[in-house]
Amino acid sequence: MAELHPDSAYAPERFADPAKKVEFSPEAKKKFDYLLTRYPNKEAALLPVLHLAQEEWGWISPEAVHYIGGLLDLSPATVFGVVSFYNMYNQKPVGKYHVQVCTNLSCMIGRAYDIYEGLCEKMNVQPGQTTPDGKFTITEVECLGSCGTAPVVQINNDYHENMTVEKVDALLKTLK
Repeated sequence: MAELHPDSAYAPERFADPAKKVEFSPEAKKKFDYLLTRYPNKEAALLPVLHLAQEEWGWISPEAVHYIGGLLDLSPATVFGVVSFYNMYNQKPVGKYHVQVCTNLSCMIGRAYDIYEGLCEKMNVQPGQTTPDGKFTITEVECLGSCGTAPVVQINNDYHENMTVEKVDALLKTLK
């Protein structure tokens, strides 16, 4: 079974660098302004704004947490609490293809760890790392909510169900 290696809560990269400023592009700012019209208050727009930010930058950096908090009149702690709760928000840059393997009970019984460990071995990366060419990030996730079709692999936003090591290998060949 894969070992967990959580990042330190006090690692320097987890804190915003005051010298780094992020700001939505004009197109994203228009989408942000529109999103605010769809919700009763700014806080209610947090999840879609985080999706917008991830679409804009590929991940939610500590600087983005502060920026979004400022836009929505929320503390960085509130924004980070949401970012860190959901596995759909990337807290680190990811590759072109973010391969997430569910290892919750149903998937585990279906040999999800064989898939996960096989991917890490095949890509020559440690869990959570990105390949040197920047194409693939392999991540273990707790639950993708598709227990009836386990094991499940999510690549970017697409689910691939009833997976096996062989099916994952064939799928990866289509992505290169």
